[in-house]
Amino acid sequence: MTEHRGSFAWIRFATRPSNPETREALSAALFEAGAQGVHEDGDWFVTHLEPETDVTVYEAAVHAADAEAITVTSDVPNVDWSVMWRDRIGAHALGSLTVTPPWLAAGMNPATTIIIEPAMAFGTGEHPTTRGVVRLMQGVIRAGDTVADLGAGSAVLAIAAAKLGADRIAAIEMDHDAISNAEDNVLANGVSDQVRVFEGDAAVLLPLLAPVRVVTANIISSVLTELLPMIGRSLTDGGVAILSGILVEERDEMLAVISAGGWTVLNEDAEELWWSVSITR
Repeated sequence: MTEHRGSFAWIRFATRPSNPETREALSAALFEAGAQGVHEDGDWFVTHLEPETDVTVYEAAVHAADAEAITVTSDVPNVDWSVMWRDRIGAHALGSLTVTPPWLAAGMNPATTIIIEPAMAFGTGEHPTTRGVVRLMQGVIRAGDTVADLGAGSAVLAIAAAKLGADRIAAIEMDHDAISNAEDNVLANGVSDQVRVFEGDAAVLLPLLAPVRVVTANIISSVLTELLPMIGRSLTDGGVAILSGILVEERDEMLAVISAGGWTVLNEDAEELWWSVSITR
């Protein structure tokens, strides 16, 4: 237990993965240990903890996910983190759609605006993988489509599908803590008639919801590789899968997996370290 006095009322806990493949596991480990928010600062994941937090719990969680990860703990002044957290989240114009937090949504067109309340669920528009999928969706989604979003998080992609004209969208998420945020976001965006949030394993639920014309999946590449055959069986003839959560350096390996599965690449998107792709059979 770390003791903090005077003006130092928060703990800054930062961790850097030993290799890119453990990035998602590290982020998940911080949330599982109790972090209320995590942001990326270059190669680092950073969270701020209350003064009496036992940081060894976070260190253990991080090293269980990545034994070689670096962790740095430091004291920071007592500040209003709710205000600072807001300052870190902006509105993102992505083609015809804009992803924004509610406090920046005034004056925006509701038909093309996706309002996401930042919470523990992934998907505020701040990450390149989310943005990549939203951009690719705009060349794929058709009016009346059926869509399944795997690993829906905040439901940002499911809501995007609804704004683009899809008629039935299943937002599938296995993290119980993300479900209420996803449902709140669906309601706030006025798409409850189109989007339904399902809690459970995508590998189990998607076949039960099939066939769908479009599947979106913003998940790490190793999981995408495992799910790809099942995704193929769940699509209608001519259906499309949009995949993200893939590092640019993994592109060639993933293209080999895609080709071996009989898929054809329709379009690609790259931003910073991340690569996204739309594919069909």
